[in-house]
Amino acid sequence: MVDDRIPRRGGKPMNHDEQQIRKLMDEWRRRTLEGDIEGVLALMTDNAVFLTPGNPPMTRSDFAAASRGFAGKFQVESTQEIKDFHASGDLAYAWSHISVVMTSAETGARTERAGHVLTVFRKSPSGEWLLARDANLIAADQG
Repeated sequence: MVDDRIPRRGGKPMNHDEQQIRKLMDEWRRRTLEGDIEGVLALMTDNAVFLTPGNPPMTRSDFAAASRGFAGKFQVESTQEIKDFHASGDLAYAWSHISVVMTSAETGARTERAGHVLTVFRKSPSGEWLLARDANLIAADQG
């Protein structure tokens, strides 16, 4: 679940855009845990790009291919705490800290990783928020 304790000036309640994006982030983690690749792809723009340390940019189709190759090999659980959020017009961003536990379906071995993520969302013409860019700085968990 996304942590609702994010800095808000003046203690303002979440607006509709923030609620929708938090719901998308929750849905992303749920679908990832369930191995629902098509469901995850439905949460991103057609031109989504993922940036990770030491790797070339990954397009939506690259992400889909990698996810399909990964399917059934690991269970992926994650928790995420939003540190900062802002939406304006049809663009929004969320800076968050994420912790991921990957459990091998074959051996049960667990790998833990954690790091910061900066995600950019775009509102579609139908009013639906979708992930457009994701700069994922997850590194091997040192603890």
